[in-house]
Amino acid sequence: MISDQTFMNRAPQSPLQAALPHVLAVDDDPIIRDVISDYLKQNELRVTAVADGRSMQAVLADEVVDLIVLDLKLRGEDGMTLARRLRDESEIPIIMLTGRAEEADRIMGLELGADDYLTKPFSPRELLARIRTVLRRRRSEVRQGRPEGIRAYRFDGWELNLNTRRLTAKDGKPVALSNGEFSLLVVLLGAPNRVLSRDQLLDLSRLHNDEVFNRSIDVQIMRLRRRIELDPAEPRYIKTERGVGYVFSAAVETVY
Repeated sequence: MISDQTFMNRAPQSPLQAALPHVLAVDDDPIIRDVISDYLKQNELRVTAVADGRSMQAVLADEVVDLIVLDLKLRGEDGMTLARRLRDESEIPIIMLTGRAEEADRIMGLELGADDYLTKPFSPRELLARIRTVLRRRRSEVRQGRPEGIRAYRFDGWELNLNTRRLTAKDGKPVALSNGEFSLLVVLLGAPNRVLSRDQLLDLSRLHNDEVFNRSIDVQIMRLRRRIELDPAEPRYIKTERGVGYVFSAAVETVY
């Protein structure tokens, strides 16, 4: 198990470990954290286990997470509140884990956006099966703002996390994006060093966003440059191809 005190200082993951699906387990019972962590690691999953919502948020700010196993009853801020916040901020799959067996609690958890629900005591084998089912289902979906199978894009020290829809700058600080800016950046990062016309950018961005642009692509590009360029007047990343469109000129790493 990775403790709350050490998870942010752990050694870098090997490329093989980084390629494994990453499960974040949130439970204030250390025995359950150990059981979940040990069993899932034996079955080709990468696991971070923490005890509370604050530690959960710290992991989400630092890493790409593919699925969260969330205890409904935590000391302090409860799992229902955390689930509601997660759904407001991201599309990361959630499996609720709780000792409460009442139907009303299960329904409430699902209505808040949980993808599955498991009551304590539980079988680690059943939890693994449910995790695999949710991950498999999510991989087969083309979700809003997320090209299938891609967890994040990285470029020149920046990272765009497609699970949380969070852009992180070189210095580690989050950069707020509107829905339109996020959708446009997803398209540009998905086609680095390729010139895209304004029509292509508009059409592809709409695939990732229900919001229809009421301003031109040029205005959206201008706003996005203000977010990521050191000098928007002399852009390094998003360059103009006169008479054609725009090109994202930096090297992009895709994280699956």
